[in-house]
Order: sequence, then structure tokens, then C-alpha cells
Amino acid sequence: MSQLSRRRFLFTAGATAAGSLALKGCTSPQSSTPATGTSQASGGAPAPASGGGGGLETTSARLGYIAIFESTPLIIAQAKGFFAKHGMTDVKVVKQASWGALRDNVVIGSGGGGVDGAQFQMPMPHMLTEGLITTGNQKVPMYVLLQTSTHGNGIAIAGKHAGKNIHLDLTQAKPYFDQLKAANTPFTAAYTFPGANQELWIRYWLAAGGINPDTDVKLIAVPPPQTVANMKTGTMDGFSTGDPWPYRIVQENIGFMAALTAQMWKDHPEEYFAMRADWTDKNPNATKAILKGIMEAQQWCDDPVNRKEVVQILSGREYFNLKAEILTPPMEGNYNLGDGQPAVNDIKMGPLFWKDSMGSVSYPYKSHDTWFITENVRWGLMPQSTDIKALVDKVNREDIWREAAKELGVADADIPKETTRGVEKFFDGVTFDANDPSAYLKAVKIKNV
Repeated sequence: MSQLSRRRFLFTAGATAAGSLALKGCTSPQSSTPATGTSQASGGAPAPASGGGGGLETTSARLGYIAIFESTPLIIAQAKGFFAKHGMTDVKVVKQASWGALRDNVVIGSGGGGVDGAQFQMPMPHMLTEGLITTGNQKVPMYVLLQTSTHGNGIAIAGKHAGKNIHLDLTQAKPYFDQLKAANTPFTAAYTFPGANQELWIRYWLAAGGINPDTDVKLIAVPPPQTVANMKTGTMDGFSTGDPWPYRIVQENIGFMAALTAQMWKDHPEEYFAMRADWTDKNPNATKAILKGIMEAQQWCDDPVNRKEVVQILSGREYFNLKAEILTPPMEGNYNLGDGQPAVNDIKMGPLFWKDSMGSVSYPYKSHDTWFITENVRWGLMPQSTDIKALVDKVNREDIWREAAKELGVADADIPKETTRGVEKFFDGVTFDANDPSAYLKAVKIKNV
């Protein structure tokens, strides 16, 4: 079985029967507190937004999320009334058991009890569009509409590996990895869904240190909430996933953080909001109303004054169901990495939702879609024959983001003028130019192409 075929098998076989159903709708009462910069209508509800867009085709939508920080804007848009402000009064934000469950719920759509759109790791929307991760290779056309956040990810390591130089730069740790492999006990690392963000982060990190992720270690897929439990039982040596799960490893003295993705690629693209193309095409104004609600939530979340309330909302039983003390440090950019490494204390190294030092977080740059797909090609997770530009152009609808932003009244300076953010640079000195993905594939030393 080829690498690509094996991956497709994992994609389609990984979901359980329970995963095909959404767990529950999170329909907590909406707060009457207005967003920063918005007005209050009588009765305490957020005032209706002004701007274009025309009449809404529907006021209902079902949106899926995974309980990690990347879902924050969707949760806040519901909890703080931003969806309702823009006329989407019946939006259900529905917790998913796993990425496989989310995928399955998108495939069946809200008409079958699933969801119309969701928070996604990348490039899941592109793989759904191409039928690469669905049973029977069913194609489910998707539109990428918005980036939910940057940062908020890390690679956690079991405490038994302390003192082995397993940090951001793995060069000095390679002999240790080689020893584990020679002893037939290879380093076992987990990610949360094949071919998507968390697998790509851990693959890049390993390869940058001279460790081949396909031959020198063992990689497995587990849902985010199981990562801590698996680390405790010793069934895996490390994992890559979103906050707050990596942070809990240090918090509960299970292990340490080898690296933050913010250290690997400053202001990197993280997770995205995407919807079924058929729903968007049928409901263009409702789609923009949803985007406006998420954008306002992103702006509100990025105000440090609101971070405490963000944590209180996320900690609720209907959302993350975790103590606020666990969520607060990573939300504020405070990471005790452990294993003798300097602590990180910088809110700009934690999750950001609206702006980072490069400009817009929310805008879905096509150049970032291009990297995620190129990285999949690098590892044989997508065919070498993939027409990357055509696929990005088909799935990425940054034009809808622009329309929604203008109708919302976003300042012109905050609306990117180009679909590429320019040449990106990683911690190991490698660069990526979306205008020439082949040059990147030639430059990286470890690959499966």
C-alpha cells in the first residue's frame, strides 16, 4: 500500500460510529455585554449592525468546534451575542468529539443532523473538497472563509525524556532518537488528525532536527482530550495539539514543552473557519453575517481587558469544562516550558485572534493555504500531481471575507491588499514563497517526494 493510500485508509477508517453524530448544541444564554466599539440597543441586546449585505436568506446555522483555543472566536460570537447582532439569531455552536467526528458531521450537513461549517485544521477543507478524507472518497466542496487564530499550539514531551535536549532545536537530541529506534522502542508522538496542522507541525519540527518522521519515530493519531491521558499512561512520548492540552502536561507534572509553534514560525497561520460551499452559495448574505459576528468576536478577544472574561466563558461546562486556572496562563501567553528552558511570558506568543505583528490574523491568505498543501505533498500525504494553485483558488474565498469586512466597517488599513503575506521564514532558516512551492520542496532536506 502506498503512503498516500495508507493515509487515505486512516482518514476514512478512523472515525467511530459515535463520531458521526454531534455531541450536543451549546446554546448558553447570550450575554448582554456589548462588544468593544459597539453600541447598545434598548433592552440590553447588542445593536443591529449597519452596512450592506442585503436581506438574510436564513437566520439559522450549525457550526462545529473542537474544545481548543482555536475555537474561541466561534464560542465568543455565540456567547456574547455577535451572531445575533448581525441577524443570525439561531446559530448553534456544537461541540465535536474529535476531528473525525467533525469531518463526518460536515459531510452529512445540518440537514442530516450534522453541521454547515466549522473550525478546521488545515488543509482539511481542501481535502474534503477533493474527497481525500471521506468514506468512498465522496467530494464535499468547501469554502475557507476566515482564519480563527494564530499560535496557541505546542509540542509536549513526557517527563521521562527530560535532560535529553528535546527542545526547539533537535540537532543535539538526534543521537537519543537513534538510540530509541535501535532498541526497537522508537519515540512515539501523536497528533490529532492525519495530514493536518498538528501532524504538520510535529513533522516539520522533527525534520528540522534531522529526524525523519516516517522512519525514525512512530506517529499516531489521537483526539485532543485523550492526549493527556495517553501521556499519563506512558503509551506515547510526545504530542502536538492546541492549547490548553499541551499546557496541562506541565501543569500536572507529566512532562514538559519542547517547543511552541510560535517559536517555530512566528505569527504562523493556525486554524480556520470554513463552510460547505453549497450552504454558502445558497446563503451568501447569511454567510457574511456569520463572518461579521466572528470578526467582532476576534476583535473583542484580542483586547487584553477581555481575556479574563474569555477564559470564564470557555471554562464553562457547555464549552471546555475546564478550570479557569488551567486556561488563563496560555491565554495570556505565559508558558513554563520546563526541562530547564526559559519561561515564556508574552501575550503575543500566545493565541491571537485579530492582529499579530504581521498584520491581520483573521484574513485567510491564499499563501498560507498553499503552504499547508505543499507540506502535505512534501510528506506524500497528497499526490505530487496536485494542482496546488487551482485547489487553493477553488476553496479559498478571501473575497467573501473582504466583502464582510467592508460591510462591518473594518478600517481599510486592516484589510490586506494582497492574497500572499510574502516570504515566510521558519525557525531553522528555511523560507517559503507561495509563488514558488517547488523551490521550497527542493530546499527541504528530509521529505517523502
